[in-house]
Amino acid sequence: MPWGVVRERAGGPALPAVRVGDAAVVLARAGIAGGDAELRRALEAPDLNALIELGPAVWRELRARLTAGALSSDARVPLADCETLLPVRVTDYADFYASLEHATNFGRIFRLGAAPVRENWHHIPVAYHGRASTVIVSGTPVRRPHGPVGPGALVRTGQLDLECELGYVCGPSATGPIPIDRAEEHIFGVVLVNDWSARDVQRFEYDPLGPFLGKSFATSMSAWITPLDALAPARVAPREQDPQPARYLLADEPWLLDVALEIELNGEVISRPDASELYWTPAQMLAHLTVNGAKLTAGDLFATGTVSNFGHARQGSVAELFGGKRWLADGDEVVLRGRAGDVELGEVRGRVLAS
Repeated sequence: MPWGVVRERAGGPALPAVRVGDAAVVLARAGIAGGDAELRRALEAPDLNALIELGPAVWRELRARLTAGALSSDARVPLADCETLLPVRVTDYADFYASLEHATNFGRIFRLGAAPVRENWHHIPVAYHGRASTVIVSGTPVRRPHGPVGPGALVRTGQLDLECELGYVCGPSATGPIPIDRAEEHIFGVVLVNDWSARDVQRFEYDPLGPFLGKSFATSMSAWITPLDALAPARVAPREQDPQPARYLLADEPWLLDVALEIELNGEVISRPDASELYWTPAQMLAHLTVNGAKLTAGDLFATGTVSNFGHARQGSVAELFGGKRWLADGDEVVLRGRAGDVELGEVRGRVLAS
């Protein structure tokens, strides 16, 4: 039962819901709040932020009530009769660089003649801060952006790319540092993310401070958030890290999610990356994000960065898959999907519009 926000096509407010098969169960009508006024207000809000703020015990209790209880027929709405909306008000967004294979591939593309992976990469989970205001829900078209690709050259990007990623929706609020072994208490659930990228713009602005206009125009996320608890059977031990990172990045029981990803371009599957091979774990990313005292709030989103593996058709970007010889064209439709065992993580879909 993934979490989301829907609005009936006949009109009315945006309301939190869970997905059950081909229907959305509108939580405000499900009769599960009882006499809890705070919970009732959260279930009547236009996004999931207030519900996330109530914490893991409430999330789990709600799911238990939904599983055990007889739900009002008024609460169940066919998905065909709903518009799915961005499920959270994204309060902040950070994109990590957690795949060693992707970092190696892109180091070779962007730093010719230098070591593909910088020295600090093996010591800390490297990230950049994206733009929360341009996180959009699956199905929203993406307009080709303009940006600088050289001195005095502001042009329509000719090198539009996709990035296949896992994202983690966070909360409740906490002031860092969040200890690594408590990180999962602050991960509400998992989404699929496409961090669209203008590679020619990114290449020009990459040094010294990293991505900016090449990334900030659009980031797509799936409409349904898979609860972290539902993915417990998909946890696997991560790869060995060498050198050993600092103590605040060492978990007692480290884990990754074994999620099989799929990239479809114009109806054809072009790649199948596997998230189980990532170098940095979700808990390490969250611990690092907050270690300096940064505050986490309900609705924070962080993503893994492009998930890539070595081998044929296992990379998470067009640049890697086609060696820089092919880019996304106007009219192209990209669909990312994910599966962890029997659990479908849904999809994130977007079509490129001309600038």
